[in-house]
Amino acid sequence: MQFSYVNPTQIHFGQGQIKAIASAIPTEQKVLVIYGGGSIKRNGVYDQVSQALTNHQWTEFSGVEPNPTKETLDKAVAIVKEQGIDFILAVGGGSVIDGSKYVAAAAKYQGDGWDIMVGKHHVTSAVPLAAILTLPATGSESNMGAVITKAETHDKLPFMTPHVQPKFAVMDPDVMKTLPEKQLINGLVDAWVHVCEQYLTVQHGAMVQDGYAETLLKNLKTLADQFEQRDSDQWRANLMWTANQALNGLIGAGVAQDWATHMIGHEFTALWGVDHARSLAIVQPSLLRNQFAVKKAKLEQMGLNVFGLEPSDNLAEETIKAIEAFYQSLGVDVQFSGYEGDKQHAVDSVINQLEQHGMVALGENQAIDLNQSRKILELAIA
Repeated sequence: MQFSYVNPTQIHFGQGQIKAIASAIPTEQKVLVIYGGGSIKRNGVYDQVSQALTNHQWTEFSGVEPNPTKETLDKAVAIVKEQGIDFILAVGGGSVIDGSKYVAAAAKYQGDGWDIMVGKHHVTSAVPLAAILTLPATGSESNMGAVITKAETHDKLPFMTPHVQPKFAVMDPDVMKTLPEKQLINGLVDAWVHVCEQYLTVQHGAMVQDGYAETLLKNLKTLADQFEQRDSDQWRANLMWTANQALNGLIGAGVAQDWATHMIGHEFTALWGVDHARSLAIVQPSLLRNQFAVKKAKLEQMGLNVFGLEPSDNLAEETIKAIEAFYQSLGVDVQFSGYEGDKQHAVDSVINQLEQHGMVALGENQAIDLNQSRKILELAIA
């Protein structure tokens, strides 16, 4: 274990915490509130934000879509530049927060913001931002990563920089009360795979990272088992906090990380509009079977410590089946059939995208080349 770890995002957690933004953002700063399709106006969040910003000069930008697009976000970048915005407040789930990170970075750059996504521009500064989380899933409210889509070319790419780490995050479980059931399920699945990407790798002896990862996985399994209790304050609070801890940098500190499931899954979203979390459930079991030899020890550990399975010669495969059963218990598919045309064309389409995006050596061992990705997709696509 060798790492440097800090998480500078201040968390305001609990019911009624939206009012904390009144003092968390200096009143002399001009604020741009960025949100999505308008659900915050129906669930009361917008009114709470407006009340909290009574003493601030602020404007708003709405319409950030799921899997936020460069095309939409560039309109917000123009507002930040034209109106001299000092602070960005993202009000939404991972897509709104990710999109706001892009806006914050691109607004400090004179060129095309997509240069950030393809590595042509190295971010050196960004407009300060914070988040009011409305949909727990990605952990974006307290990390430095974001994923953005270029609709024109069906490109979906990630970027990371400490300059877009939110200054603070408001996490009020009450805002989840009006979320559709599908969004809660996506949150469970997304957080689950985030933990797995940092846990299902190699045996490394980092007891805190492994033990905490297993606790988070057991939390998510329990929340899935108790899905009928999703309207309770306790259920909502536990999902919101567990999803945050899944990707705030702690369980990944100093250990091998995978992320191949995400990179391949992104292409399902870019090509066919598959919900991000559901793309992960499609790819992950097939990827685990493809990488079975190198992940066997950790799969066995997960089977024993998370699912409570008995030791056996086929424990690792039973663990993969238990993961699939976890998804299926939530009504989430573990194979993809939503393509047009034949299966081979669908597989080729994903491979072409991966190659175009330079995703040719994925996984904790960089061993998932295009040939292995093709084998994964042959299993994952029905």
